Amino acid sequence: MKKTIIYFLVVLLIAGVGVYIFQDELIPSLFTPTSEDATQGVSLDDQTNQDQGKQNNQQDRNIDSETSTKDSEEQQEKEEKIEPIQTVVANLEIPWDITFLSDGDMLVTERSGRLLRIDENGKKTEITLNDSSNLPDVQHVGEGGLLGVVLHPDFEENNIIYLYQTTQAEDGSGLINRVEQYKLNEDKLIKDSDTKTIIDNIPGAQYHDGGRIAFGSDEKLYITVGDATNEDWAQVYNSGANKDLAGSILRLNPDGSIPEDNPFGNAVYSYGHRNPQGLTWDGQGRLWSTEHGRSGVLSGLDEVNLIEAGKNYGWPESEGDTVQPNTVAPVKHSGADTTWAPASALYHDGSIFFGGLRGQALYEAVLDGEEIVEVKAHFKQDFGRIRTVVKGPDGMFYLTTSNRDGRGRPVVNDDRIIKVDPQLFN
Repeated sequence: MKKTIIYFLVVLLIAGVGVYIFQDELIPSLFTPTSEDATQGVSLDDQTNQDQGKQNNQQDRNIDSETSTKDSEEQQEKEEKIEPIQTVVANLEIPWDITFLSDGDMLVTERSGRLLRIDENGKKTEITLNDSSNLPDVQHVGEGGLLGVVLHPDFEENNIIYLYQTTQAEDGSGLINRVEQYKLNEDKLIKDSDTKTIIDNIPGAQYHDGGRIAFGSDEKLYITVGDATNEDWAQVYNSGANKDLAGSILRLNPDGSIPEDNPFGNAVYSYGHRNPQGLTWDGQGRLWSTEHGRSGVLSGLDEVNLIEAGKNYGWPESEGDTVQPNTVAPVKHSGADTTWAPASALYHDGSIFFGGLRGQALYEAVLDGEEIVEVKAHFKQDFGRIRTVVKGPDGMFYLTTSNRDGRGRPVVNDDRIIKVDPQLFN
């Protein structure tokens, strides 16, 4: 009997120790707070809530991660949907030049005589002068008409713009070109005492009217002028007659006065040009110009020139590899068998881009210092005749087509302004 009692007590003792071990060592958190929890006064309910909170936080993090990934994927899809080539506006009539306002709107000249304001959605507003949608003095004859446009360096303060336009000489002797100032007030042009004719009586003609205007970093106005089909005038630069201006690149102060450091004491900066239509400055501040070479049956020999003050670029005796003494050879020409018909110029990332009319391409002249090491043709025959290329405030290129100028083959919606992502050329 005693043995039975002793055996029973031993069993109870062993069972009690097992319960103690199970309770206090294997799962103490279910029964007694740990020393850290006890120090912080955390109850069982509090600890349970903390554990649930940790689970919820982890779930929230998982949800946030999934949401972030989804947002990133949606943004990537949006970016992929942004076309690198887009038509901004269509159904234009020989758009010639573009400049941008601070709000992102474009001012666009049409050679026929209209000045348009175009917003980022392609909405067109006609800019009027004296309630006329066509500038009244503009004569659209051949290659002449309403050509270059540029803003005054202090446009945000004075609202002054410059336009290069072909018109009739006051004495009725024929066509001339001039650069006029106007004030831009919303959708109206204003001539007042603050605006003037910057330069007048530039020789004009049905062909070879130049027409590009641009301000350099020196805040001087540069103007390209063609030989007005009088090729010998390209070699006249200091006679005191209006023909001095033909076949040249001019340089003026913003008010039309002659800069003191001009090489000949007049408006002429360089001469011996046939029909220059592109102006741009590279990363070192060097001035480059594109120029139409000979035309007709021969054609070809279009040029990219590095422009220096007072230099003679040789037309009509110098062209291509034929370079007369005391004249400057082109840095690059198209050769006798290729015609670019270069009508603009834009420096970007080590290259000069220019529109090709007859070449029907956007050309890229790759620079190595003062040399051109390669000329690439982009969009060959994709858009027809490309005239102007400019860079917008968004970093994109904007191209104008010129398929309705009588020399192209217009398609539906021509002419257009086309936006191009320059990363396509990297």
